[in-house]
Amino acid sequence: MTHLDIALWGVLPYLALTVLIAGTAWRYRYDRFGFTTRSSQLHESRLLRVGGPLFHYALLLVIGGHVTGLLVPEALTQRLHVSEEMYHASALAMGGAAGVAAAVGLGILLVRRLRTPAVRRATSRSDRAVYPLLVLVLLAGLTATATSATNPYDYRLGVSVWFRSLFALDPDVAAMADAPLVYRLHALLAMTLFAAWPFSRLIHAFTAPVGYLVRPYVVYRSRARSTPYRHPAAGVRPAEKRPVSR
Repeated sequence: MTHLDIALWGVLPYLALTVLIAGTAWRYRYDRFGFTTRSSQLHESRLLRVGGPLFHYALLLVIGGHVTGLLVPEALTQRLHVSEEMYHASALAMGGAAGVAAAVGLGILLVRRLRTPAVRRATSRSDRAVYPLLVLVLLAGLTATATSATNPYDYRLGVSVWFRSLFALDPDVAAMADAPLVYRLHALLAMTLFAAWPFSRLIHAFTAPVGYLVRPYVVYRSRARSTPYRHPAAGVRPAEKRPVSR
């Protein structure tokens, strides 16, 4: 274990998390109304209707798969009588499908942004940096998923152990340093993405309308037909019309 390993897997994760939290707080303090996607739907909507939902919903599945794979220890799945073959087969099928769908959705959005002049002109400098980073993160994740079919490496005994050790403030650097290159590259790209998150349009993820799921219903009541409508000035007699003399 070298000093570089300690810096990458023992220090860098906390730096990325600090930048994410501090950057989000700074953005909320000085650019609260910038928590937006800067929608370009008025310029082009056909590709957006396909690529937008495909990318976002598939990304939710990808995140769910990462949470399951990184936070759920192998001992728990064994206790639930889920064999390793069954777990890895389901992870390969569902994770691969979700990753491919997210990559296709992102590809549609990128094609839309490149081929539509108005949308291309609305692309900021941060977008030009974040979009390639997103592509690299997805490609690295898909490569790791594809190689897991033939690679005997069990990430739940390496990468997952390192990830959970971060929450205990005792990083298991050796567990991540011994992981295959594609897993380490995927982790480094993901940490870079999280550090850049507050300074890009990705910040809109923190404004998802989750409150709509739990807010009370808005009750609409129709006016009773038995109650005639009475104009506020109904008691005032209209002014009499007088002939106009010519």
